Amino acid sequence: MENIVQDIFRVGIGFDAHPLSKDRKLIIGGVTVPNDTGLEGHSDGDVLIHSIIDAILGASNLGDKGSHFPSTDDAYKNISSLILLTKTADLLTDADWRISNVDATILAQKPKLGTFIAEMREHIATALSVSSDKVSIKATTTDYMGFIGREEGIACCCIVSISR
Repeated sequence: MENIVQDIFRVGIGFDAHPLSKDRKLIIGGVTVPNDTGLEGHSDGDVLIHSIIDAILGASNLGDKGSHFPSTDDAYKNISSLILLTKTADLLTDADWRISNVDATILAQKPKLGTFIAEMREHIATALSVSSDKVSIKATTTDYMGFIGREEGIACCCIVSISR
């Protein structure tokens, strides 16, 4: 009986963090957020989508973001992470899995992200071909502690459940 349950439902955890830079736009969840700094990265540096990608790949046992979209490959230079998320969703479908739920928490001291969350949810739901009620996004601060509190970077943690 245990094998049946494992084959029907799985959970994956994702995490990503990037430093902030004055030379970049701030893109989180596929949304350009007005800010003086943006996230560094080979792609667009979207920590929310990167954490979701790793959670999906972990839940489905399909590797990790770096193995599918290596930062050494110029094909992914400055690419929208929404494209990478769509490709990840295709991998999931090809492996006969579907998204049950996405739950993510963005850790950022600034800017405040509450007014952008609905749009982020829509972008992510569209890329995953699911309804937006399957995508939960929250944002919080670290109360001025650590690199996030010093506004040196932004991080995101995520859990994804999949089923077949």
